[in-house]
Amino acid sequence: MSGAENTLGPMWRTIDSVVDEQALRQRLDTGEQLRIKYGVDLTAPDLHLGHAVNLWLMRHLQDHGHKVVFLLGDLTTQVGDPTGKSETRPALSTEAIETNAQAFLDQVSIVLDTDPNVFEVRRNSEWFGSMSIPKLLSLFSMTTHAQLMARDMFRDRITEHREIALHELTYPVLQGYDSFAMQSDLTIVGTDQLFNEMMGRQYQQRLGARPQAIITTVITPGLDGGPKQSKSLGNYVAITDTPIDKFGKIMSLDDDLLGAWAKAYTTLSTAELATLDDGVKTGGSAARDAKLTVAEAVVQRYHGAATAARERDGFISVFSSGADPEEIRDVSINRGTLPVLSLLELIRPELSQSARRRLLAQNAIRVDGRVVSDPQELVDLSDGSVIRSGKRAWARVRLDLAR
Repeated sequence: MSGAENTLGPMWRTIDSVVDEQALRQRLDTGEQLRIKYGVDLTAPDLHLGHAVNLWLMRHLQDHGHKVVFLLGDLTTQVGDPTGKSETRPALSTEAIETNAQAFLDQVSIVLDTDPNVFEVRRNSEWFGSMSIPKLLSLFSMTTHAQLMARDMFRDRITEHREIALHELTYPVLQGYDSFAMQSDLTIVGTDQLFNEMMGRQYQQRLGARPQAIITTVITPGLDGGPKQSKSLGNYVAITDTPIDKFGKIMSLDDDLLGAWAKAYTTLSTAELATLDDGVKTGGSAARDAKLTVAEAVVQRYHGAATAARERDGFISVFSSGADPEEIRDVSINRGTLPVLSLLELIRPELSQSARRRLLAQNAIRVDGRVVSDPQELVDLSDGSVIRSGKRAWARVRLDLAR
């Protein structure tokens, strides 16, 4: 088996397309260390399983000796990637950008190997911060208005009579030049970033460098069956989620999405994937067992086999026998009696008030095992009271009456 085939073989299950595959294979066959571009805008640093598809492919390449060059787009973040945006994005402060940069580094290290031999961090302010205006104008001269208007989000804004800020039009140019500046050999992106990375190939060719190959990856529906996982929709599993949260969220997945999630987010074999499909088609306990297998496989990938097995056993215990989970987070409360809606504000601050009321209306709130549905009902709490709010959320009260 050639070096290229040995490297690419395990990757095909999550690859959608490859631009310049022949050149990529030739580079892999020579045994040279490839520089793999991984660029991020430093906006919301909340990576989910969808992002991790690309990260795991990069980790696979690192394991074969190639280097991931993690590009922090500290300057382009001030421009804002218009991809998928119907409105101009607000600019972030320098402090917010630096905070997000560290958060991104912390999160990618969950998957990527950060050994300097296979990992390098760059910032695009290194070249754009000192670039002269004549140099910048020369870059703009290499791109036409027609090329930029080929982007669907720009066409959509024009059709809908929405404004396009001039700096947004420059974003594909800046991202394209990044590929030249950092000497990218390969980049792995979602299909929505293909336009920008093709600009990278254009600038590399125009400036006399070897053009990068591009791998695009499959996009998997979100937990709710939407087009993809999204923080704004809340239909995602974050790579920083706890094992119990990862497991519980995947157990809420619709059966018809299970196969796609298993293929994209686990390392289960082809034979195991086929068994899962059979279980989903059979339905009932077989479908439940298939979902348990996928949830366990995802948790194992991030937290290890022992943790994954414990979460599987815990889930079965909780949802089959009605037991409370072994690990419940503590919430400090300074009143022994309060309305249940006020209690929910303390233990579920991330929810909106309407979402808390919906849980009450659905009889999804239990205080020490007792269902509570009236938002104004006064509940008496003791130190150690257990509050269950929804299918997967528990909290243990720790009374701090001295506060």
